Amino acid sequence: MDPLTDLFGAAAQPAGLHSLGELVFAITLSFVLTMIVGAVYKATHRGTIYTQDFVHTLVMLGTVVTVIILGIGDNVAAAFGLFAAFSIIRFRRALPEARDVGFVFLTMAIGLSCGAERYALAILTTVMISSFVVVLSWLDVFAPERPSHRLRVRVTNDIDYDEAFRDVFSRLAEQHTLLSVESVQAGMMTELTYAVRLADDVSAGTLVAALQQHNGNNRIVMTRIGLYDIED
Repeated sequence: MDPLTDLFGAAAQPAGLHSLGELVFAITLSFVLTMIVGAVYKATHRGTIYTQDFVHTLVMLGTVVTVIILGIGDNVAAAFGLFAAFSIIRFRRALPEARDVGFVFLTMAIGLSCGAERYALAILTTVMISSFVVVLSWLDVFAPERPSHRLRVRVTNDIDYDEAFRDVFSRLAEQHTLLSVESVQAGMMTELTYAVRLADDVSAGTLVAALQQHNGNNRIVMTRIGLYDIED
């Protein structure tokens, strides 16, 4: 017999497993596979909020689900009891990004597969879905058109900025969106904030120089922004 089984006796014999060694293997495999999912999540994350805590939760969730399924086995009474116990739990934390829900379900699927001793299914699921996620991220599939720069322009209050900058933006920018209008310098100036995507072969300096001809050489700040977010 397995030495661990000899040591722990009947307690080491959960439903559906023949030895404690198999139990350890299932939990360890679940841990390794969910670690891979965590690494894929980190490598492909492009949102504004990334937390180590969430990745650790993914790993823990998959492993805990494996333990739960191993403990239940074919025991119908235990399954109903577990369902009743979990029905009183309320998860209050909202996930910051929709794609995080997919990773939660992926780790749960891995945990379920390992707990049901469907090891090949768990491995295949991890490899294939992780590969799909990497390909989607690498090819930037379904990406919307995004601004490339954040532009802040100060003008005097007598300037009609809609008309003054219309020609400049039409020639040098593929897209521009006015994000905010703010009164600065005790109301003596107005600061405009734009999201801008430059036209092909147009540099940031070219756009700034053109705008300065229309805003009286007042302050202009242009910064490159992330490809996946822009702060208002």
